[in-house]
Amino acid sequence: MSSPSAPARHWVIGDVHGCAEALQQLVKELPSGDRLVLCGDVINRGPQIERSMELAWALVCSGRAVWLQGNHEADLVKALGRGDWQAEQTLAGCDTYRQLGDRSCRLWLDRLASLPLTYAGDGWVATHAGFDPTTWEPSLTVRMPFWEAYDGRFGDVIVAHTPGHGVRRQARGRIVLIDTGACYGGLLSAYCPETGCSRSVPGARPWFMRTGLGNETRDALRQVCRS
Repeated sequence: MSSPSAPARHWVIGDVHGCAEALQQLVKELPSGDRLVLCGDVINRGPQIERSMELAWALVCSGRAVWLQGNHEADLVKALGRGDWQAEQTLAGCDTYRQLGDRSCRLWLDRLASLPLTYAGDGWVATHAGFDPTTWEPSLTVRMPFWEAYDGRFGDVIVAHTPGHGVRRQARGRIVLIDTGACYGGLLSAYCPETGCSRSVPGARPWFMRTGLGNETRDALRQVCRS
């Protein structure tokens, strides 16, 4: 769980989920000399997925940022690498695949597959969802079992994955949750582990408000976002 030599401060950014304008605005508001850690799930759901990917990758190539793999990137990589009916079903329901198309998605395959799972700082580590409490290996989907079992072995753990209101803490303050629901009409947030400060910008109009979903479904999705 090593990282390259790092600057004095970092900003860990929650799930972008295709909210390119929010990402661009947030990056502008963060100090240019600080390193950014995109905590996974840059893709899917939002209106500007390809632009979000391009922005994230440009930050990586410039040395400004590290882009961690989230469960959405991992699922796309897995589906593109298979040729069975299950992969076809996954791709048919994938917003990134629908927006970019097969050829463009495959051009991204090697880059998405190479994304690291963790980034370690001084007394803290960032990863998309957390660690499997049975193996203490990174997990891209874990929630409550990790929050309940975490014993502080990695220092503070900064995670995205689970949307909620504001940057918040679990496990006696040792887990920091930074996904504030940008693609649900919430905020895109960044958290600085060295100072404990956070910054946020408005996200995109909720993706389910841009679809033909019925009112009951929309209300249910809003409730999920609030939980």
